[in-house]
Amino acid sequence: MSVTPSPLTASSSALSHAALTVRLRAAGCVFAEDEADLLLATARTPGELAAMAERRALGLPLEHVLGWAEFRGLRIEVDPGVFVPRRRTEFLIDRATTLAAPDAVVVDLCCGSGALGAALVSSLGRAELYAADLDPAAVACARRNVAGLGGRVFEGDLYAPLPASLRGRVGILLANVPYVPTSEVAFLPPEARDHEAQLALDGGSDGLDVLRRVTAEAAHWLAPGGHLLFETSEQQAGLAADIVAGDGLVPRIETCEDLYATVITGTRPN
Repeated sequence: MSVTPSPLTASSSALSHAALTVRLRAAGCVFAEDEADLLLATARTPGELAAMAERRALGLPLEHVLGWAEFRGLRIEVDPGVFVPRRRTEFLIDRATTLAAPDAVVVDLCCGSGALGAALVSSLGRAELYAADLDPAAVACARRNVAGLGGRVFEGDLYAPLPASLRGRVGILLANVPYVPTSEVAFLPPEARDHEAQLALDGGSDGLDVLRRVTAEAAHWLAPGGHLLFETSEQQAGLAADIVAGDGLVPRIETCEDLYATVITGTRPN
């Protein structure tokens, strides 16, 4: 991992870096040396570095400590409590990029930080971007992340806050819905379980409750030939594909072994 040194990094001794690495490793950080590099490169003063190191040692996600996460080559701002974009989800954006038409209308539901919409539009070069989330903290964060791309972010439940004029026009519908079954949320890593919004993690009894609500209306919002894309676990993929088909979309399951990612695409027939 390459990090451009900040003035703080350049003036810090090797011992300071070593001490920080030791502290992070003692706190259970697997990639302690890389995290020390990032903290040193981000902190502007020794006092800020000490505070950041303390927060990380207490178990806060690295991205919340830094204030940003890297996602598909972009630096995405991530506020405390907001869902941190996972690297595996880059596979979803890879698939969406291959399917999107020029000047696509893109909607990012359950947008969290807005990372998915921002990454897709950045890849396409040109697109009309809309996003929505129920969490006010996520909405505030997403607005900053998509502002430079001309995106608009709405606060509300799934499709409810979106402009009605989008019905039947959406070419790519990204829906990074929660898919962890309620009974399994307690077994998530503490960084997610204790520091990210519950509504971004809990997918209901079988993990697919929110997905059912998304697919139930998807065909009304998608343009003919438009695509809904979402991530799920390998174990849930068969049932999720059946749900997609039951709501009038043609499902396709794709996996990426390198990223341990499973993506389902539901296409509205022409």
